Amino acid sequence: MYLNEPQPIFVSLPDVSSAESNSVSLDREESEEIVSSVRVLNRLVPPITSKWTAISPPSEVLKRDLQLSVVDGSANGVTVGIGETFLPAFVLAIGMGEVFAALIAAVPQLLGSLLQLISPDAIRILGSHKRWVVLCATLQAASLFPLIVASWAGTISPAAVLVIASLYWATSLGGGPAWNTWQGTIIPRHIRPKFFARRAKLVQIMTLAGFLMGGFALKAGQMYGAEVRVFSALFATALICRVISAACLALQSEPYPIPQDMRFLTLGEQWHHFSRGASGRLLVFAVAMQVGVFISGPFFVPYMLKELHYEYHHYALLIGSSFLAKFVTLPWWGRVAHRMGAHRLLWIGGLGLTPLAIGWDVSSNYYWLLVLQLLAGTAWAAYELALVLLFFETIPEAERTSLLTLYNVANSLALAIGSVIGASILNGLGVSANSYLWVFAASSVCRGLALFLLKRVPATSAEQAAVA
Repeated sequence: MYLNEPQPIFVSLPDVSSAESNSVSLDREESEEIVSSVRVLNRLVPPITSKWTAISPPSEVLKRDLQLSVVDGSANGVTVGIGETFLPAFVLAIGMGEVFAALIAAVPQLLGSLLQLISPDAIRILGSHKRWVVLCATLQAASLFPLIVASWAGTISPAAVLVIASLYWATSLGGGPAWNTWQGTIIPRHIRPKFFARRAKLVQIMTLAGFLMGGFALKAGQMYGAEVRVFSALFATALICRVISAACLALQSEPYPIPQDMRFLTLGEQWHHFSRGASGRLLVFAVAMQVGVFISGPFFVPYMLKELHYEYHHYALLIGSSFLAKFVTLPWWGRVAHRMGAHRLLWIGGLGLTPLAIGWDVSSNYYWLLVLQLLAGTAWAAYELALVLLFFETIPEAERTSLLTLYNVANSLALAIGSVIGASILNGLGVSANSYLWVFAASSVCRGLALFLLKRVPATSAEQAAVA
């Protein structure tokens, strides 16, 4: 996770959703919505047998699924905050260089996205979206184990880091599209905006908590000359939390393992849908924006730690401020999406993201960067929530797994292209504080150009009706 840049959007709703507590406290309006949904579920979904109760009415199933979803997202948030986020810092700590540290996320994500192309076939073989998601989460947890060993030993080869990170991202990306299709069958459409916004609130809290714990633990490790070994504790905590997340996924219901109208599109059909229509235009815009984001995204960490010489706790507080802003603003953005529509919210987020990177050219003053990060968290909260909601609205459920799998590949390719552009600028000008500023400026320019593609994305039919 980089400054001014969230987790690459591979459409895994636990990372962009929220709730205020593990008990999923719902206000009266939301309770009435759920009751309405339950009436529909009573007609559509037969009673579900569980190991705890012989027969669980749909209302109980829905409540339990929402609770488990919150715990899953919270645990995975800690994994991201205390583990995934610190991989570039770990690479720097063992002396692999600034450019390699910047590329350690982008290149493995591209390799991982190619591996996830087996997802549709795997779902068919397993006969279930849920089984595939749980398997991916479990393998992702296992991929953290070699990092625990390497950080304790204090050494690892660049090739080994690439392989481990590729497996981590392959399992993460591979489960995302299947998760979306699966969750679309168990979470009623009209409570999604509020539930996901509330859920993301807690996810951001847990991600922030994990990140701050990691940052201050590394600061303490520096004081005692055990900086690299502290990474083993961080990665171990991340592994445990991902196992908890996988367990929560395994306990959720699956009324339709493979929906009857589910279509696994061929590569040609995927490209046909991707390149035209409302959903295709949305996906193309999202990919173009990721190119712009990743021109600068991977380079903020080495810029701070190597050029600005920030201590780990300063670094943690700076990134943490972005998480805090997302946590505070997500419920408000959820209400905006409910009233104005996700399409308008996407415009707000896109316009807000554009100048963020070049803002780092204005000043390197710590407090200025702190303010910039608060603005970044606010903009990313709007953008992420709007994008996920529009994915649900514009991509047919029957084709969602196939199309989002192709999107993840295209998205990861965008990440790699953006990173290579940034690395080329940095290497071409020579690694220095000034050359980083050119990278940041190029990122904002490309983000602005991506907005021209957003103009081609139409509002959803529901939003158009509301305006009329």
